Amino acid sequence: MKSNNQSFFGAFVGDFFLLGVSDRPWLELPLFVILLVSYVLAVLGNIVIILASQLDPLLSSPMYIFLSHLDLCYTTTTVPQMLFNMGSSRKTISYSGCTVQYAIFHWLGCTECVVLAAMALDRYVAICKPLRYTVIMHRPLCQQLVATAWLSGFGNSLVQVVLTVKLPFCGQRVLNNFFCEVPAMIKLSCANTAINDATLSVLVAFFVLVPLVLILISYGFIAQAVMRIKSSKGQSKAFGTCSSHLVVVSLFYLPAIYMYLQPPSSYSQDQGKFISLFYSIITPTLNPFIYTLRNKDVKGALKRLWGRSWRLFQS
Repeated sequence: MKSNNQSFFGAFVGDFFLLGVSDRPWLELPLFVILLVSYVLAVLGNIVIILASQLDPLLSSPMYIFLSHLDLCYTTTTVPQMLFNMGSSRKTISYSGCTVQYAIFHWLGCTECVVLAAMALDRYVAICKPLRYTVIMHRPLCQQLVATAWLSGFGNSLVQVVLTVKLPFCGQRVLNNFFCEVPAMIKLSCANTAINDATLSVLVAFFVLVPLVLILISYGFIAQAVMRIKSSKGQSKAFGTCSSHLVVVSLFYLPAIYMYLQPPSSYSQDQGKFISLFYSIITPTLNPFIYTLRNKDVKGALKRLWGRSWRLFQS
């Protein structure tokens, strides 16, 4: 079996073989169906939220500006390649394609970290300083926060790409993953990766932990403000405005912390690839439903958008 694998991998010099679940072929079909359905739902859900926030004047508040930047193109970076590989016997990706994939993936992942922190700031101002909300969270500030998120994500990705493309890869180029990402690439290299390990740990600690600390601080002040509200109805309403964001933060940060806050040279690739699958497809799929099912404003905007679309279709 080993010699067959060697001859197979040797046929694709310069390409990377994405193992995925090739070692568990019985998983390929059910996983393909799950990924396809999840991808369609994720794309449609995020497009609907973006359209609703852009076209409905009642969804022009900062929260929906930030929401429209969550998961944008995140799933498209990885899932089409995964679906193609699962439906094909040639489960490879070119070196350039792999580089582009992990560059965009880490760019968008870092951007989402900062956007989630900006959303926590918005909730803090809305609950703790409601009378000054429109003054503090004005549109130019929101645009600056979004621009900061995208630029910081790009900077993180650029550093990772510059360091990773310098790594030599010896022997079989087999990635025990569904797609290309930096920890898996570092693990595959035959060179001394101490600099890559240290840089990845520092950047992840900064771009994951700093936004997470800011989120926790914001919700600490929010909890204090809510506890000072005398009516239980008022407390429930205040917590209700934050619950969707807290769920999304948990779904995004818990897998990311497990994946990246350990040396890439020591993490379990078998566990890591399924965790990567979770936060790259399952979380973006759930996010639109988390925000729409628990948010009356979004559900109202979607009804109005559907009504206008139906009237336009009938005319």
